[in-house]
Amino acid sequence: MQDAAPDAPIVVLTTAGSDEEAQRIARALIERKLAACVNVVPGVRSIYAWQGEICDDMEFLLISKTTPARFEALAAAIRELHAYEVPEIVALPTHAVDPAYATWLGEAVK
Repeated sequence: MQDAAPDAPIVVLTTAGSDEEAQRIARALIERKLAACVNVVPGVRSIYAWQGEICDDMEFLLISKTTPARFEALAAAIRELHAYEVPEIVALPTHAVDPAYATWLGEAVK
């Protein structure tokens, strides 16, 4: 493992309201080469404020692995494909990434 470089992979989080929507978004991100891998995690309970109300919903978490260069296109695709008016799109930097994985990821999103 080595310290991540400035162009190291990033992890992007978003949620979806159904398994069907989560799978549709995940497949589109892979097909468009915007993410190398998207994990779909079912059973996420989200409690949040929306339009003056406290909401409590079961959602599906999408964890996308991509590069900083692909973030804007990935975010645009999520906004295009998502049913939510304001979908969660949060990019997290990586501290350290296995070099072989980083190489694979970079090639997958070219």
